[in-house]
Amino acid sequence: MVLSEGWRNIWVSYRERILIDPAIRSGQPIVKGTRITVYDVLDYLSSGTSELELLSDFPQLTHEDV
Repeated sequence: MVLSEGWRNIWVSYRERILIDPAIRSGQPIVKGTRITVYDVLDYLSSGTSELELLSDFPQLTHEDV
């Protein structure tokens, strides 16, 4: 995925942030370095939770993770 930030493009790879390991959370995709599933992050955001609220509730997440 290529994101535009001002005048330059930044390449963002999901492999840098997401891990799938059958030994962790039954193989559900998780945010690397945590046990928080990608589904949980997306569920919170889709229900109206702001990024700041999410980061406050889950301090192990970073802005880049979200």
